[in-house]
Amino acid sequence: MKKTAIAILFLIPFMACSQESSQNVENEEQEWIQIFNGKDLTGWDIKIKGYELNENYKNTFYVEDGIMKVSYDEYETFNQEFGHMFYNQPFSYYRLRAEYRFVGEQVNNGPGWAFRNNGFMLHSQSAQSMGLDQDFPISIEAQLLGGRGEGERTTCNLCTPGTNVVMDGKLETRHCINSTSKTYHGDGWVEVEFHVYGDEKIVHLIEGDTVLYYEKPQMGGGNVSGYDESLMVDGKLLSEGYITIQAESHPTEFRKIEVLDLVGCMDPKASNFKSYYVKGDDSCVY
Repeated sequence: MKKTAIAILFLIPFMACSQESSQNVENEEQEWIQIFNGKDLTGWDIKIKGYELNENYKNTFYVEDGIMKVSYDEYETFNQEFGHMFYNQPFSYYRLRAEYRFVGEQVNNGPGWAFRNNGFMLHSQSAQSMGLDQDFPISIEAQLLGGRGEGERTTCNLCTPGTNVVMDGKLETRHCINSTSKTYHGDGWVEVEFHVYGDEKIVHLIEGDTVLYYEKPQMGGGNVSGYDESLMVDGKLLSEGYITIQAESHPTEFRKIEVLDLVGCMDPKASNFKSYYVKGDDSCVY
């Protein structure tokens, strides 16, 4: 038999196997986790400055008609009651996707910078570790901003309560850094996505376009008060944490919040292998 024929016979099973593997990847379903169930606040912990864990002061957070709401309907005035709602499972490598919008008027006495302002806190400390009078969790804030009706005001920005990041190879200590997004005026829904890769890098996307990128999220800096000082270790890289939603004095609504965990079995021979995983663990099933 000629060498060419032998080579072809040898390659046939390999090609078939590769084709099957490729088809499996193409048909692979991404297992997004709906961390907001559309019905209630199951799975979330609430911490509002000055109040005990899970004391939902003046019904700041609630669900109505399938929408998660940050509301100030029961407030007469705002007295620095900065609130946060924490999903009770930590993540390290993941994608977070959500739809949000700002509605109504800012509550009386809300700070000017908090007008149409909310955010997702990434790699956040837990709700249980928050101080009674702590204003913001030690975390990386993916800041959400709405337009003022005129002028430019980007969204998907970065703010750093108790943290710093590295950008362009240098430690960045500014508290807030704008993205390259356009301005979103009005009350329309906006879809955002955040790709979080442990303590390596974080990418902000809006409507599929990358608008901000930074590396090595870590503890440090200021812009947070009332925290347990034993938790702050300057320079400590943040490799995982909790996902948190803010309440900073302007009504905000969310209708979708979902996570794609990027940690799992990375052995293609296993039944629970996913090609989109970027960090392996010991969960493989054969």
